[in-house]
Amino acid sequence: MSIIEIIILALIQGFTEFLPISSSAHLILPSQILGWEDQGLAFDVAVHVGTLIAVVIYFRKEVVDILSAWFKSFGKEGTTDDSKLGWWIILGTVPAAILGLLLKDFIELYLRSAWVIATTTIVFGLLLWYADAKGKQIKTIYQLNWKTALIIGFAQAVAMIPGTSRSGITMTAGLMLGMNKQSAARFSFLLAIPIISMMGLYYIAELALGDHVVDWNTLLLGVVLSFLSAYACIFMFLKVIERMGMLPFVIYRLLLGVGLIVFLMM
Repeated sequence: MSIIEIIILALIQGFTEFLPISSSAHLILPSQILGWEDQGLAFDVAVHVGTLIAVVIYFRKEVVDILSAWFKSFGKEGTTDDSKLGWWIILGTVPAAILGLLLKDFIELYLRSAWVIATTTIVFGLLLWYADAKGKQIKTIYQLNWKTALIIGFAQAVAMIPGTSRSGITMTAGLMLGMNKQSAARFSFLLAIPIISMMGLYYIAELALGDHVVDWNTLLLGVVLSFLSAYACIFMFLKVIERMGMLPFVIYRLLLGVGLIVFLMM
């Protein structure tokens, strides 16, 4: 990988991981359109570690409160809103974790194409617009229950299809279930922590067991750039949706999807 490819791919991962526009699609497109070689497993690990650090640091207070309350719920203090939220995050992670293991090879083999990305980019973009326009948006993050958490969890599993967007589909589900924008976004970001952690551990195990050449300078640069861009992205996104809603991201998805179709038909 050239230095330009490293910088672009790390920034793409950081900026798109938490926006409702699909990071996997944007990472696949350079190889599909520009003919770049696959960035490799080690680099995937690095940029995912960077985005994980970003979301944990940004939501450090919430993470500490939820973990503390969850562990205390096994003792005398009992159940609290934060401990329930901890359980809902765990429950929402289960579908993606199970289906991810079962369907990973099928998706890698059959669904990582520009045509699939173009289709899912448009379809799930329109669903996001509908949810934003029609959702009641009255519930807070603490008004989730096990049913809504599980529904959002299954929505997260759908995001294994490139172009869907993990954050986009979970926010879409949250909005359709009546959550307000801030709560839908925050639950989506908190839900990202365990699933990105598991992906990272899976990739690290694959890396350790396989015969991979590791360029530590490339990995360090990938971690730093993906961390900085992801942190800035989270901050910006939470500000933008308060004023403008999801419409800018819907428009972007539609333009990207249509542009891809035009490109593929040329």
